[in-house]
Amino acid sequence: MLYNAYEMQKSMLAGASAMADFSAGLLSNPANPFAYFGGGAVLGSALEVFAHAAAPRGKPAFGLDSTTIDGAEVAIVEDVVLRKAFGQLKRFRRVGIEGGPKLLIVAPMSGHYATLLRGTVERMLPVADVYITDWRDAKLVPLSEGKFDLDDYVDYLIEFLEAIGANEGQGGTHMLAVCQPSVPCYAAACVMSADNNPCRPKTLTMMGGPVDTREAPTAVNTLATERPHSWFSQNVIATIPGNYPGAGRRVYPGFLQLAGFMSMNLGNHMMSHYELFKHLVQGEDLQADSTKAFYEEYRSVCDMTAEFYLQTIDVVFQDHALPKGTMTHRGRVVDPAAITDIAILAIEGEKDDISGLGQTKAALTIATSLSDDKKRYYMAEGAGHYGIFNGSKWRNKVAPVVEEWMKAHG
Repeated sequence: MLYNAYEMQKSMLAGASAMADFSAGLLSNPANPFAYFGGGAVLGSALEVFAHAAAPRGKPAFGLDSTTIDGAEVAIVEDVVLRKAFGQLKRFRRVGIEGGPKLLIVAPMSGHYATLLRGTVERMLPVADVYITDWRDAKLVPLSEGKFDLDDYVDYLIEFLEAIGANEGQGGTHMLAVCQPSVPCYAAACVMSADNNPCRPKTLTMMGGPVDTREAPTAVNTLATERPHSWFSQNVIATIPGNYPGAGRRVYPGFLQLAGFMSMNLGNHMMSHYELFKHLVQGEDLQADSTKAFYEEYRSVCDMTAEFYLQTIDVVFQDHALPKGTMTHRGRVVDPAAITDIAILAIEGEKDDISGLGQTKAALTIATSLSDDKKRYYMAEGAGHYGIFNGSKWRNKVAPVVEEWMKAHG
């Protein structure tokens, strides 16, 4: 019923958005004399804000067509290296550029598409051969493809690293985990190290990841721990309706994830839309387009499988299995002590309200067999959660640290 109710609301809002957009265009048309009287500009701007907020959204495009290397413009082509049921390994191939460190950016499976990391990818293109995990919307995966849980996630990461290859002579593949995938990336590094897998990453960088959520718990951590597993199973899991390829699959809907994030900072989001309204009224198109672009991405959400979501709640947030040494993968204990030669960089944002200070840093402490010269911690002053992988602080402060770490251990 939850998903059906959402679909009905989405259909109604789509129609209202189209009408509002048409009306806003009419009121802002210079050929319309009524646009200059009776608050036409104000009403048109209000309708445009509503139309943008209510419009239905699909998967955005990365839209990264070129980058600049040594002062020259280089074309970028998106290639799918490996396609699997619940995600694909995508490469941003730099036309005419061979070699360079290989970087696998692991996007979070947390309700948003991998395009949320567009800025992360864009910043690293001039210095690395960039790959990314492009996770699929669970509502589009037929039931015949089976389940997808935390163990499967780790398997995908290992298979993706193996597809990229050991890259002999270039120092191996570097892996960058943004937020949620820090735990499965760490688990994959442990498993591959224990197996002496030649394709194990050379470095592992984790940014704002919930490695040990007992450190500086945030509102997100509290929500995940104050209720039992059964509550999440009964209240936030929905069944995909029949009009999608994944009909019948149990999922944690992206729209619920979005609602949770929006409610955490509702005042800020309301002020952002009020500022958008003022920019439109005053004809400040560049500022208005910037806000629109952010929310275009932020509101583009996808579903994740119920088994992955519920297992993550248990293993990461309630049991703290990785730092306690009780996490398993396919029946094997995930042992951080198995990591002996993967250089680990832990990055946190000073003002991160999703993964508190110390949660990612814990990854360094539990790597007991790793020498100190292969461990580093960096705290980005003034950066919130999104600021450590997008925006000016990422580009100017955080990314240079990642580059330096890759170079030092490549």
